[in-house]
Amino acid sequence: MDRKSLIVEKSNTKFRHEFKHSINKIDELALSNRLGKLFKHDKHSDSTGTYRVSSLYFDTPYDKALKQKIHGVNEREKFRIRYYNDDLSFIMLEKKFKIGGISSKHKGKLDKKEVEMIINGDIDFLLKKKKPIFLELYSKMKGQLLEPKTVVTYDRQAYVFEPGNVRITLDKNVRSGMRNVKDFLKPDLVHIKVNDELTILEVKYDEFLPEIVRLAVALPNRRATANSKYAASRRYD
Repeated sequence: MDRKSLIVEKSNTKFRHEFKHSINKIDELALSNRLGKLFKHDKHSDSTGTYRVSSLYFDTPYDKALKQKIHGVNEREKFRIRYYNDDLSFIMLEKKFKIGGISSKHKGKLDKKEVEMIINGDIDFLLKKKKPIFLELYSKMKGQLLEPKTVVTYDRQAYVFEPGNVRITLDKNVRSGMRNVKDFLKPDLVHIKVNDELTILEVKYDEFLPEIVRLAVALPNRRATANSKYAASRRYD
C-alpha cells in the first residue's frame, strides 16, 4: 500500500482497536464458560455457539502479505474471500488493513459463480461491480499478480457487546487447505490441522473497551501476540 493511497484510505475509514492472545485449552474452556454467561453469541452461531469460518487468502507470487506479517510491517493489507458453515448464499470479499494496533475492513458480496470465476482467473466482471473493493482487487490481480493462495478454516465462538461495539472471538481447530484453492467452496475439502492445542482470543472494539469486557477476557501472564492464521497455515504449502 503506497503512502498516498494509505492517507486517502485512512481519512475515509472507521478504524477499530484490536488485540490477540494465544491461549491454551484450559484458558479456552475457562473463557468460554465466562463469556457465555456475560455476552450473547453473534448471528452466525449455531445452537452450541460455534460456527465454521472458511477463508481463501490472496497473495502475490513473492508472498508480499505473508512477508509483511512475519516481519511486523506496521502498515499492511490482505484480501480474502470468506463464508460461514456451508452457507454459499453469503460470501464476502474482504480487504483488511492495519496500521499499528488499529484495523478496518472493506467488504463486498460475491456469489458462488463469481468466486469460481476469480479462482479461475476470469476477473473482467469485477470492473462492472459498483463497490471500489472489486476494482481494487482487479487492479492488484493485474498489476501485482495477486492470486488466490491458500485456504484457511477454523471453528469460532463469537460474542458481542453493544457498548463500545465489542466483538470477542475464540478461534480454534485451525486447519490449512493448503493450495487446494479450486476446492475452496467444497465442504469436504481436505485439510491439515495447524495446531490442536492453540486457540486465538481476539478482541475488537471502537473508541473504548468497557470494563466488564476487560475483566472478562483477563488472563494471568498472557501477552498480546501478532498471531496470524494465514501465516500459520502457509507452513503447510
